[in-house]
Parts: sequence; C-alpha cells; structure tokens
Amino acid sequence: MAFCATLPIVVAALIGGPVIDRFGRRRTAVVSDTVCAAAIAAIPLLHYAGVLDFWMLCALMALNGFAHTPGNTARYVLIPDLAEHAGTTLARAASLFDAVSRGARMVGAALAGVLIAFVGAESVLLLDAATFGLSALLVAAGVRGIRAAEPRKAEAPVSVRAYGTELREGYAHLLSNRLLLSVVVMVMFMNGTDQGWNAVLLPVHAEGELSGAPAIGLLTALFGAGGLAGALLYGAVGHRFPRRAVFTVCVILCGAPRFLVAAVTGTTLPLAVTMLLGGIAGGVLNPILTTVIYERVPDRLRSRVSGALTAGCEFAMPLGGLAAGLLVEGAGATGALLAMGGVYFLATLSPLVFPSWRTLDDKAAEPVQDAPGAGAEPVRDAPGAGAEPVPQAQAEVPAQVPPGVSSSGPSRPTPGP
Repeated sequence: MAFCATLPIVVAALIGGPVIDRFGRRRTAVVSDTVCAAAIAAIPLLHYAGVLDFWMLCALMALNGFAHTPGNTARYVLIPDLAEHAGTTLARAASLFDAVSRGARMVGAALAGVLIAFVGAESVLLLDAATFGLSALLVAAGVRGIRAAEPRKAEAPVSVRAYGTELREGYAHLLSNRLLLSVVVMVMFMNGTDQGWNAVLLPVHAEGELSGAPAIGLLTALFGAGGLAGALLYGAVGHRFPRRAVFTVCVILCGAPRFLVAAVTGTTLPLAVTMLLGGIAGGVLNPILTTVIYERVPDRLRSRVSGALTAGCEFAMPLGGLAAGLLVEGAGATGALLAMGGVYFLATLSPLVFPSWRTLDDKAAEPVQDAPGAGAEPVRDAPGAGAEPVPQAQAEVPAQVPPGVSSSGPSRPTPGP
C-alpha cells in the first residue's frame, strides 16, 4: 500500500508543473484538497458499508497521492510572494512555513495515536478528510490579491507540444544547476529510506518491541516537535551562520542515528530522545534548501522546476517502502534497520564530498527574476502585493524540500524529512 500511495506522487510531480501555472496555484490547491478529502473519507465509508476490499484501499491511496502533490507544490511556490505581501524576509517565511508543517505533523501524530485508541481508525480517517476540506476553504478564502496565485496567461496555445516544451524548461533548468542537482540526488536517497522507516520499519519495530500505535504516535510527535523547534530556531538565529556548515552537521544528525538506536535497543526512551534531537536537526534543513531554491529559480519557472525537484526527490519513495518490507522478511527487523540506516548515512555525507555544495553559501539578495522579454509575469501591482515564488526532502520530506521534503527530513526540497 505504501508503494501505491507514493508512486502517483512521483507521477504527478513529473508532469504537473505546467498544469499548475495554467490552472492557477490557488485553484490547484483548492481542487487538490477537495479530491483528497473525498478519497480519504471514502475509506471508512466503504468499510462501514462492508464493501471495502484491499484493492479499493490501494486505489484510494493512489488517488490521494496523485491529487495531493499538485496542491502541495502550488502552496510551496507561493511562499516568496506571500512573504513579500506580508513584509517579511524569505528566510523567515520559509522557516515559519516549515515550522507550521512540522508542528501540524507533531500534533496530528499525537492526536491520531490517542484518538485511534478511543474512537477507532475509521473515525480518525473521517476527521482527516474534514481537515482537507477545511484547508480548501482556507486557501479559497484567504489567498486573494496575490497575482502569482491566479492562472497565468498561456504563452502558447494549449497543445501536447506546448505542454512538453514547458515541461522540458523546468527539467533543463534543474539539470543545468549542479547544486540543485546535488540536492535532488541526496534527498532522493533520504526520502527513500525515510519512506521505508515511516511505512514499514517504525511500525514493525513499534509492534514487536514497543507499545504499537501509541508508541508510533509518541515518537512521530517528538520528531515533529524537534522539527518545529529546529525550524523556528533557524528562522530566529540560524540564518546568521554559514549555510553549508550548519546544513552539513544537521543533515548527518537528522536521520541515520534513529535507525541505529532502533536496531540496538528495544525500549522507547532511547529512541524517543534520538527522534527529538534528530527532529531538531532536520528542522533546520528545509528552510535552508527552500531559500536556496527560491534564490536560484526564475519566477516564470518556479512551478515547473518545483515539479521536477519534487519528482526527483521523491523518486525513490515507492521503492523505499518495498525495499524495507523485503529486507524485514529476508534479514529481520534489525538487519533492515542497519541496512537502510547505512544508506541514509552515506547519502548525508554528500555535502562533505561533492564540490557543488561549496556554493551553498552564495546568496542572492532577491529571488531570481526573469530576464526582460523572457516571458516573465506582467509587472506586479503596488509594492508588497506579492512576487512569484518557488520551491519536498519528508522530509516528511518530506518534505513535509521542494515541497517536498519527507516527514523526517528534507522532502521536496518539500526536501522535507
């Protein structure tokens, strides 16, 4: 099921950038949340009716993943415009955006663990669906007066050829920037192993060694709390220090230690402390990556490049869940934890090894602007009305890096572990 839920995320990210521009970022976010609400609500409703089969569950999760990605991307690329509209700095806006996301995961995980025990998973899924509906209403009513949120006038008539050209522009920009490419490759491995952790290894470990769902809720909440603290800390003072040094230390500490601790201990406390500290380190990553991406991507290409970033960062997520399941069956939970933790650790050594990371401290005063005549957006309204934005690692990464980062680290450079 983890495979079915994550493969459509990659597919949607691969092809969705130009659609977001033409359909409009606000409208895309609203439709995305509405479809997700329907898909999630259908699971308990079909269960209550006694007709829910496993293939239906997989199909609904696939629909949810496919619809969720465009909405995440649409919101993510609006951050620079919303920051300008609010009169705050890009680094602080990116930090607050990531902090809110991680804070929501913290509260949501803890609340889910408690509610499942008292009212059952079906009722919690209905509540989850309701939050998607609330999100759609908030975006529809609250994100107004931002030109970048509205549909962009097509630079060419709608056609397969024009769509392909717009899609290639995003990938060409990504491939031409060595730093962004390095970010994608590193976060891809991080998000893949994070998916194995979240979907398979943590549940197996909690069921076999800890207290099941309550332990998962507690550990996930602690990781989210650490991420929230880390993102707020970076927004307050972290941006004053060299990016590369801060990023390198935090990326090594954010993920691999939890795999090792889970492999060598069967009690909750050591893993809880590790998850909290790892969350603090992980919370620093996405604000750095998000700011770097906004600085290096032109306004006109943000949705397209963000889609390419998300696709690359989350490319390994469907395989991560499958690999974790196979490793548990073949090598046991301990062997699987050590193997996937080793992959995570090697991936996070990237900033120490590859020269392209040395440019991480090269700052741009403002997000990259389009050259005159390059098809840039029309001149904006009065100052403060908003500027076009840009992005995944889940980190959770997934980002919540793109929009993408996973829940445990950078996920797009949502990365978002």
